[in-house]
Amino acid sequence: MLCEDFDLSAEQLSALEAHWNLLLRWNRTLNLTTIDDWQEAEVRHYAESLFLGEHLPAGHLRIADVGSGAGFPGIPVAILRSDCEVTLIESHQRKAVFLREASRPLPNVRVLARRAERVSERFDWLMSRAVSYKDLGEALGKLAPGAALLSGAEEPPGAGWISIPLPWGRNRFLRVRST
Repeated sequence: MLCEDFDLSAEQLSALEAHWNLLLRWNRTLNLTTIDDWQEAEVRHYAESLFLGEHLPAGHLRIADVGSGAGFPGIPVAILRSDCEVTLIESHQRKAVFLREASRPLPNVRVLARRAERVSERFDWLMSRAVSYKDLGEALGKLAPGAALLSGAEEPPGAGWISIPLPWGRNRFLRVRST
């Protein structure tokens, strides 16, 4: 199992499994993800998210996950980094309802059901997985000085980005920018 390659406790593995099981149930009516096979989900959803979480700076951080959708990368990062506060920002109301249910057992997670442009608070880090750089636009600088993004081959705009190839496939990268 790939998730076991990370330094996770039995409790953390159980929390990831609980999220997956809830996601499968809700996905039947809400279409949260096209991936319904555990092996593919473990790589594309969970391992990528955990990889991002391991590359964030140590210590307490306030993190915004923009466009959380099914909870990636936010929920796995919150499970991995219980020392951090993770805010899941999702503009689709039905997805936000799922995120509230999925994050109920996680005291370090909260959900904001609104567009990132309407969020006025500041965070230490912004992270995102399914949002294009163009759509992130002003949120990149407005919400947080640091950003960690999971993406395909598309290059991020501007200077200061470090690209780290993900170990599980071609054309997938962790893009990191810190000030």
